[in-house]
Amino acid sequence: MQFRSAIQIFSISALLAFPASAAELDRKEATEIAREAYVYGVPMVSDYATIYAFSIDTKSPEYKGPFNSVLNIARVFTPEDKGFVTPNSDTPYTFMGLDLRAEPMVITVPKMEKNRYFVFQLMDLYTFNFDYIGTRTTGNDGGTYMIAGPNWKGDDPKGVTKVIRSETDFVNVIGRTQLFNPDDLENVKKIQAGYKLQSLSEFQGKERIPEPSTEWVQPIRPAEQKTNPEFFNVLAFLLQFTPTHPSETELRARFEKLGLKPGEHFDVAAQSAEIKAALADGMTEGQKQIDDLRTSLQGDSSTLFGTREFLKNDFVARAAGTQVGIGANSREEALYPIYEKDAQGSALDGAKGKYTLKFEGGNFPPVNAFWSLTMYDLPGQLLVANPIKRYLINAPMLPDLKKDVDGGLTIYIQHDSPGKDKETNWLPAPDGPFMMAMRYYLPKPELLDGTWKSPVVEKVGE
Repeated sequence: MQFRSAIQIFSISALLAFPASAAELDRKEATEIAREAYVYGVPMVSDYATIYAFSIDTKSPEYKGPFNSVLNIARVFTPEDKGFVTPNSDTPYTFMGLDLRAEPMVITVPKMEKNRYFVFQLMDLYTFNFDYIGTRTTGNDGGTYMIAGPNWKGDDPKGVTKVIRSETDFVNVIGRTQLFNPDDLENVKKIQAGYKLQSLSEFQGKERIPEPSTEWVQPIRPAEQKTNPEFFNVLAFLLQFTPTHPSETELRARFEKLGLKPGEHFDVAAQSAEIKAALADGMTEGQKQIDDLRTSLQGDSSTLFGTREFLKNDFVARAAGTQVGIGANSREEALYPIYEKDAQGSALDGAKGKYTLKFEGGNFPPVNAFWSLTMYDLPGQLLVANPIKRYLINAPMLPDLKKDVDGGLTIYIQHDSPGKDKETNWLPAPDGPFMMAMRYYLPKPELLDGTWKSPVVEKVGE
């Protein structure tokens, strides 16, 4: 059952008849609410794990810096980066974890070359991509943009190019700046140095208002997010930073029947055996919904990322998007075909097969920026260590790759070297299960409407 239909069948009068606490719920009703809460909460709980590692836990190997600061990564990602799944290794990242509870934050972007792709993706705590700053939306001439939280009230300040509103108190700004080649890194560093973040007070020449102190809860480790019932306590904690959207009033009321109240501790250990069982069953049933949807899409993840309006409150799709690759762009910005099976429908596995992917006759992806194909292990969905330290093959590499006689390109996908004569086109795979993500940055209309089809992965040997 999709959440849209689940919400529709519960009227306010029906809600008034529900039990007053989790202890009074029967097993069936508790399981149903737990399922709804799990699917609804997967993006938030997953996002919080990344936020915590990047901006809260100073002892984390993934710690980048405090909230409301510019966190430039002047390199591309490698297998050592484990803060979130399916990272790209094409564009040096710039991260800004915004805490908007005290006041808005102002992002300043410098002018840069017309042919250099860059983007600042604004993702709220729900993981909706609620707006963009970048080549496609605002251009490469620079500008100043104010990001305001749900409770901010005030007039648009002078000197700001655009005011952007967030539904949630916390926002992930995921910046990507195109790197043309290794020799271009110094140019990227100069651009990154021009990215500025200020509080509204600082922007107006006043003293910055400090962020409120917070007693943070421990996040759920990614490996446990599908099974650990502490998931529900983390969700309850996060709900205080997400004012109820009008479309979710009845759904949030149902969560409270289970004891999931914004900002209040949900004591899993204190629940009855029946409620504990319902929580476990709800997580299992919710995950099945997510897995079923993911399987049905057959690698097409383009419908899983976007605004609330685009997703139409399809929380199963939103959760599936999180697990496919949290922080992925909306389809207008980039498309992400996922390769999990070969042309015959068998799972990709570097221990059991060798594969190829061909762009026939020079028929390369129609994009306004660039394309790439990146390798990830399973189940971790992280970059794969290999002897040649190659994690992807992308459009900027084309001059150095060997073309086929028809002008096309064959990529060799396997664990061991395909031989010295083919190593230039080798994308190393792990000695076990894997997946790959294609990325089409600024896709042209023929990609968006499906006229141009992505090539398939063919198994060519054991």
